[in-house]
Amino acid sequence: MRPTAFFRSTILVAAALLGGCDMLGIESVEKIAAAREADGKAIGGACRHAGRAIEDCYTIYKKADRASVFAGWRDMNDYMRENKIEPVAPQLAAQAQQAQTAPAPAPAAPAAKPATETH
Repeated sequence: MRPTAFFRSTILVAAALLGGCDMLGIESVEKIAAAREADGKAIGGACRHAGRAIEDCYTIYKKADRASVFAGWRDMNDYMRENKIEPVAPQLAAQAQQAQTAPAPAPAAPAAKPATETH
């Protein structure tokens, strides 16, 4: 095999291997940034749908990108206004709050064992 043919085949094999980096689980910077932006928009949209103020979302989700949270909140706000959708109150938070304020049930007394006669 000539050196140029070997060099070309090596380059082709290297290109094929590098092209499969996504299959190895190696994420690019662009992919990570796109995922963070999508997460922020989802958080913002969910906050608006739950009736939370944007400032509350920023406080609750400190690690989320503020610009993408605001974009998601704004998009959901526009969508809800156009379609006349009312905010939905979070159910899990209400149940947790009720559980904290409700008195704990009294422990059940052990059942009395029937007396047995021994002969």
